[in-house]
Amino acid sequence: MLIYMLAIAMTVAMLIATVLGLHHEAQRVRVKANTKRFEGFGPRKPYRHH
Repeated sequence: MLIYMLAIAMTVAMLIATVLGLHHEAQRVRVKANTKRFEGFGPRKPYRHH
């Protein structure tokens, strides 16, 4: 019974650590994205009519 309680405690601890890590990474990416203007997906080419 004790081993199951320890396993559950470790699982919950790892889930909390994962959520906190993802939140921290999202904040870092958000700050980085706000510092430079988003230019889209690669270089833009002018549209030419054919």
